[in-house]
Amino acid sequence: MMSSPAPLAILFSGGSDSLALYAMALSGHHRAIPKASSVHLVTLLNGMSRFPHFTENRFQTARELLEKQQPFPLPPSFRVELDSGRLFQELWLDRYETLMPRFGGKNLVCVACKLAMHTRTLLYCLEQNIPAMLAGYTLKQSFYPEQTPAFMDRMKAFSEDFGIKTAFPVYEDFSETTVSRHYLEDQGLPSSGGGERKCLFSQTRTTATEQETAAYLDAMIPLVSDYIRLRGKGDVAAAARAFHAIDSTTD
Repeated sequence: MMSSPAPLAILFSGGSDSLALYAMALSGHHRAIPKASSVHLVTLLNGMSRFPHFTENRFQTARELLEKQQPFPLPPSFRVELDSGRLFQELWLDRYETLMPRFGGKNLVCVACKLAMHTRTLLYCLEQNIPAMLAGYTLKQSFYPEQTPAFMDRMKAFSEDFGIKTAFPVYEDFSETTVSRHYLEDQGLPSSGGGERKCLFSQTRTTATEQETAAYLDAMIPLVSDYIRLRGKGDVAAAARAFHAIDSTTD
C-alpha cells in the first residue's frame, strides 16, 4: 500500500543538485523520493554568503517552467530563508581558537556551518510538522568534509532522534556531473550552476578527514540536541546556555 503524499523540506541553494531535488519532489521521478504534498525549499543564511538574489530567481524560474509542462496544478511550494548565523557562531566562529587544537588543528568551519544549517532546518521541520528533509550532497563533492559518510550518517541519526527523516538521495546518482545535467535538461530546467549563494568560507582547501569530522560531530550533536529540546519547551535562557558546555569541555 502506497503512503499518501506528505510535506517535504529541501535544503535549497539554487544550485543544480538542490534544483534537481525540487523537480523530483514535485514529480516523484526518483525511486527514493516520493511525490510530496508540499515542498518547503529552505535556504540558510549563515551571515557570510554572497549573490543573495540567485536562489529566489532560480526557484521562480524553475516553478514557472515546471508548471508549463503540467495540465494540473503542482503541489504547493514555499521558499523560506532561515538564519543559522547564531548557531554557526556558537558552534565554531566564537570558539575556533580553542576548538581547532581539540580536533587535530583542522579547520572544521564548513562542518560546523552545515551542522548549524541542519539544526535550523530540523527545528523548522518540527515547527511545521514536516516529516522528512533532503539535501543534495553528492559524491563528486566529497572533498568537502561535510559531504562525506561521516557527516551524513550522523545527520540521519541526529534527525531520527526527533522523528524526522533526513536523506541524501542523489549522493551516488549524481557522482558524475553529466547525470545531473541530463536530468535537469530533460525536465526543461537550467542545468548550469555557479550562481548559488557563495559563502566566504566555502571551497577552502582543508585537510580535515572524516576522523576529525566525526569527532567534532560526536561532541557537538548532544549539545545541539539539548538546545532543540530546551527551545521546544520554551526555555530560551537554558537553550542559549546549552552551548556553554562547549567551553567547559574544551581543553
